[in-house]
Amino acid sequence: MDSSVHRACRELVQQPPEPRVVGIGGSPRHGGNSDHLLRSILAGAAPLGLVAEAVYLRDFQFQGCIGCEQCRAAGICTGLRDGMALIYPAVIAARGLVLVSPTHNYNVTSWMKAFIDRLYCFYQFDDDRPRGWSSRFAGQGRKAVLAAICEQPDERDMGFTLPAMRRPLQALGYEIVGELAVFGIFDRAGVKERGNVLDRAAQLGADLAEATR
Repeated sequence: MDSSVHRACRELVQQPPEPRVVGIGGSPRHGGNSDHLLRSILAGAAPLGLVAEAVYLRDFQFQGCIGCEQCRAAGICTGLRDGMALIYPAVIAARGLVLVSPTHNYNVTSWMKAFIDRLYCFYQFDDDRPRGWSSRFAGQGRKAVLAAICEQPDERDMGFTLPAMRRPLQALGYEIVGELAVFGIFDRAGVKERGNVLDRAAQLGADLAEATR
């Protein structure tokens, strides 16, 4: 990430986020159930006139946080030069955020985990021990919707998928407007046969859009 992108991201964080929604898809499977859930959520937001953009993490080459701590001074991730440089501006600028992940081994996918870890650069720390911290996203009226889908019918098999998305976003200053947990679907795009689920997803999108206007 070159210095011009660094500057642009730092300047964006200083400005109020815009009434728009960005949806982050964490599935490696193109056209799968998570994609359909994300599209339904964003489609629910669109009638309220907000820009609703989908970002599929599988389309970007990026890695997880390496703990170099350079972001503490830079205010943005400078320790890695990869596809997150293309994702940061959309996340920073949007007041509304959607995260959708299938359950992989009781948790979010490795793509979603890497994305969440790379949001560490938006924290700021003091020099006390233990260090106090705050988020530069706090107090900006940011809202979020979360969705997870699991092959098994037992909700215990979804494990930490939703909490793994919820708790980091809350720490960053997002208010969680709603969550959707979907069980018992594995077949590719099988969720399309669950009209009630897609309707619920669209309603969450509408709720998010209303909250971010």
